[in-house]
Amino acid sequence: MNTLTWTLLLGGVLLNAAAQLLLKAATRISGVLLTDAGNVSWGAAGDLVRTVPLWAGLTCYGISVLLWLGALSRVPVSVAYPMLSIGYIVNAFAAWILFGEALTIAKMSGIVLIVAGVLVLARGSP
Repeated sequence: MNTLTWTLLLGGVLLNAAAQLLLKAATRISGVLLTDAGNVSWGAAGDLVRTVPLWAGLTCYGISVLLWLGALSRVPVSVAYPMLSIGYIVNAFAAWILFGEALTIAKMSGIVLIVAGVLVLARGSP
């Protein structure tokens, strides 16, 4: 894969990961959207649509789709799709830093396996 292809793939993945983090930040502002009883909290939903992180996250998603389409036009989906797993790595560390989520040994072990898998796929691609 050449530099442009890598840029499209990684750009799409990183923007997708950023979108997830922004959506999480938005829900931290709005609060719980679904109660334990399964009811929609309309107040929280109203608060959610007024948060900047929600709209920033949706914008990141939109741009990531454009980059992803560019990547898919250049590489087989069987190579591109597993690259999305890089987003798991980014989000695990970012959630640990930004939201105080646990980064356990099990999660770290999974990250090592993901990295190994992505490297195997990347090296075996045309």
